[in-house]
Amino acid sequence: MNNQSFQFFHKTPVQIRFNDIDIMAHVNNSVYQNFFDMARMSYFEEVFEQKMQWKVRALVLANITIDYLNPIFLDEEIVVLSKVYKLGNKSLQMQQQIINVQTNELKAKNDAVLVAFGVKEDEAIQLPYDWREKIISFEKDIKF
Repeated sequence: MNNQSFQFFHKTPVQIRFNDIDIMAHVNNSVYQNFFDMARMSYFEEVFEQKMQWKVRALVLANITIDYLNPIFLDEEIVVLSKVYKLGNKSLQMQQQIINVQTNELKAKNDAVLVAFGVKEDEAIQLPYDWREKIISFEKDIKF
C-alpha cells in the first residue's frame, strides 16, 4: 500500500444504505469496494468529461489493495477521495480514501492499478493521449 500523502482534487459523497450494514452494525467490508467503484467511475467521468465508452476502450482493474482502518456506521456522512498519482505506458495507479466528513477520520483506503484496455484489440493498449492529458491537467502533481 502506498503510504504517501496526497492532495486530493476529487470527492464523491456516498449515501450509506440500511442494507449496507451487517450484523455487527457497521458497513460490511464487501460494500467498501462498491463505494470505491462508484467513486472511481465518478472520477473518470469528471476528468474525461464524458462517460467511459466501454465497447471501445476502458480501464480495467489489474490489482486492488484495501486497508480497512475504522468501521463505518449507518448514520455517518462519508466521502470518497480519489486520485491518480502515477501514469505508466499502459496503466495508472490510483489511491482512494473513505473519510468521515464531520470528524475527518480515515475509514479505509485503497491502492489500485488500472490498465487501459482496447475492446477491438482484446488486450492492454497504451494509455490514450487524451486520457493522459486530461489526468495530468486535473491532478497537477502527477508522477510518471
